Amino acid sequence: MANYTLTYSEGSKGFPSFYSYNPEYMIGMNNYFYSFKNGQLYRHNTNETRNSYYGTTYSSMIKTVINETPLDNKLFKTLNLESADAWSAEILTDIAAQSSSIIDTSFVKKEGNYFAYVRTNGAAAGGALTESDFKSRANGGVGIFTAAAGAGNVYDLRFDPTIEINNQLSIGDSIYTGASSSLIFRGVITSVKNGDTLATNYIRINTTGGASPSIGDFVMYFKNSQAESLGVMGHYAEITLTLPSSVTSASELFAIESELMKSYP
Repeated sequence: MANYTLTYSEGSKGFPSFYSYNPEYMIGMNNYFYSFKNGQLYRHNTNETRNSYYGTTYSSMIKTVINETPLDNKLFKTLNLESADAWSAEILTDIAAQSSSIIDTSFVKKEGNYFAYVRTNGAAAGGALTESDFKSRANGGVGIFTAAAGAGNVYDLRFDPTIEINNQLSIGDSIYTGASSSLIFRGVITSVKNGDTLATNYIRINTTGGASPSIGDFVMYFKNSQAESLGVMGHYAEITLTLPSSVTSASELFAIESELMKSYP
């Protein structure tokens, strides 16, 4: 567990904040605050640079909870920051596998606020599939491929002409084969062609990071679950905001807002 410095505020009569620095000794004297670290004496608040202690720059972090109507299951769709700067956000709900990560550059400034859509954290291409991936509408079956052709990392998975390749397949979708309990990542789609012969009815994949295809396997496709998601679901959302360490001047955060809707299963 990391060590923190806990501060007390006379105004709020409580401990409102943690600091990342961990001094060996602290003292207030003559209206200045001093601390010792590694035997060196430091005087605090001597310049306008924020979050820099003993030669190390830290990030500001705020954690809060949105729990309006806590008995209702809700879909958290957006995040809006009334702030002077864009923050990165980690969103976690009480429902398993429902989380979202938003980097600061994903926020768009609209009417003075920073706005971003909330997307679930999906598995990267070739990553382990979760229960939520199988429940998503962004995946499906294609069929059994009966031939394969290719060289290097490029393979054509060829299907009998009686099998019409799903028109929902897109370049960049991940291809897996096998049974649902033991799916094997094969590669990422680079092109799709529906034809009337075995040689022209195929899915072309790049097998980088995947296993070579085995003829006779059942083929499934999985789209990017993060891009296809509509938000994260839960009774509440725990939100952790982190200000980039590159922001070293004073930054104000006035409000955190989220557009949400009640879930009707």
